[in-house]
Amino acid sequence: MKKIIVFYCFSVLIGCNSSTSQNSNRNNLDVSQTKSIYLDLENNEVNLSSFKGKKILINYWATWCGPCIQEMPSLLRAQEQLKSEYVFLLVSEESTQRISRFKSRKKFNFNYIRSRVSLASIGIYSLPITIIYDEEGKEIKTIEGSVVWDSKRMIKKLKAI
Repeated sequence: MKKIIVFYCFSVLIGCNSSTSQNSNRNNLDVSQTKSIYLDLENNEVNLSSFKGKKILINYWATWCGPCIQEMPSLLRAQEQLKSEYVFLLVSEESTQRISRFKSRKKFNFNYIRSRVSLASIGIYSLPITIIYDEEGKEIKTIEGSVVWDSKRMIKKLKAI
C-alpha cells in the first residue's frame, strides 16, 4: 500500500510543475498562428484573433488531471473578477463528448474548447499549463502547474499584464 501511495504522490508532483516561465522550450503559440487548431463544443472553429483587444488566458487541462480540476474553482472566481479584461479559455485535446460530459457534471461555467491537434505537437507536455496573451495577441507569460488563481497576489499580477 505504501508503494501505491508513494507512486501516486510522485505522479501528481510530476504533472504539477509549479514553475513560472516566459521563455520555455515549447513552440510560441502566437494568436495569429492558432486560427484553425481550436474548436468549440459545437465543432465550430475558434479563431483566437477574434479576441484581440482583450487579454486571453488559455488554460490547458484534461478531465483526468487532478491538479487541473483542483484549480478550477479558483480559476472560475478569477474569471469573474477579470471578465472585463480577460477572455478565459479552457483547452483540452479530449473528445468533444468527454469535455461536454465533464462540463455537465461539474457545472464550471467556462468557455471550453478542444484542440484538434495533440497538445504535445504544440509544445504542451504537462498539465495544467496556462498561457497568457496580451491585447495584441502576443504571448506574455506561461504558468506551469496548479495555481490559486483568485488570490490577491495573482489577481494583481494578472491585472498588471
